Amino acid sequence: MSVDRNARRRRIRATVVASACAGAAGIALAAAPGAHATATRIGVLPDLGYGLATNFGTGCSYTIQAFVTDAVSPVSFYDNGIPLATVAPTGGVALLKWVPETPGAHTISVVQAPDRVSTAATAVPVGTGMHIGHGCAVFGG
Repeated sequence: MSVDRNARRRRIRATVVASACAGAAGIALAAAPGAHATATRIGVLPDLGYGLATNFGTGCSYTIQAFVTDAVSPVSFYDNGIPLATVAPTGGVALLKWVPETPGAHTISVVQAPDRVSTAATAVPVGTGMHIGHGCAVFGG
């Protein structure tokens, strides 16, 4: 009788250990990053810029915000296809300070490694900026 009881205990222990291992493997697979990291959304925040046609002016500072699917892979920012910077995201969001140098139409795009193709972009009209205290008055655009 004690042999049957010991054998039963071993089977129960083996089942518990196997279940725990399967659960841990499932959690590890669910938490693993996807095969393709990508930017899902991009926006340019006007900060303290203000104008009638656009809130974005030359020489003034703005924040580009990109939402990404991978919280650790680097994110590259581009202005009309010209590289601006590559930054590490924090919590699925990458931020970059941007100071436009020329007025006119700008296309801000982002790429998250290992991708090489932009998956998110936004058009930003830029006027002529004039610093007023901490803010920026924007003319034209």
